[in-house]
Amino acid sequence: MENIKCSQTLSISNHRVFSSDLNEHNTVFGGRTLMTIDDNSSIAASRVARIETVTASIDQVNFILPFSLQDSMCTESYVSGVGSRSIEVFTKIIGEHLKTGKRFLGLTCFSTFVVTDKDITLPGIVPDNDEAEYVCSGYHKRQSERLEKLLEQEKFNKNISLKFPWQN
Repeated sequence: MENIKCSQTLSISNHRVFSSDLNEHNTVFGGRTLMTIDDNSSIAASRVARIETVTASIDQVNFILPFSLQDSMCTESYVSGVGSRSIEVFTKIIGEHLKTGKRFLGLTCFSTFVVTDKDITLPGIVPDNDEAEYVCSGYHKRQSERLEKLLEQEKFNKNISLKFPWQN
C-alpha cells in the first residue's frame, strides 16, 4: 500500500461562537469542543482508512486558551501516525477574535481511531510540513504510552462494580 501525506488527511471546520455555545464562565462549553474534535478528527481518520473507523479514545486534550463570544474556532485535524489497525489524529483549534483579527492557539489534542476490518492494511503516513514533521516524530512514543495506559485501564475496569448503587 502506498504512503499518504498528512495534508491529504487534513480536515478543517470553522465555527463562530454564539451565546448558545457558552457555559457559566462565558467561554465555550468543553463538551461542545469535544464534539467538534471528534467530528473533525473522524474525517481525517477516514481519509487514511477509507473504511469505517470508530473513536477509541481522545487521548490528550490541552485546553490552552478559552474561546468566547465574538471568537471563531478553526479546527484542523490530520493523521499523525498509523499502526496496524489504529490511527492517531492530531487536532488543533485556532481561535480568532473577530473584532480584532488576533489569532491564538486555543487547544491541541490527539485522538485514536481503530478500523473495524481486521484484514485491512493501512497506508503509512508521511509528514509534509514542519509542524507535521514535529507532531509525527512523537508518534511511536505516544503509541507506546497509550498501550501501557490501555493495559492499566483493563486492570482498572475489572475492579469496577456493575451493581446498582443501592445494592451492596
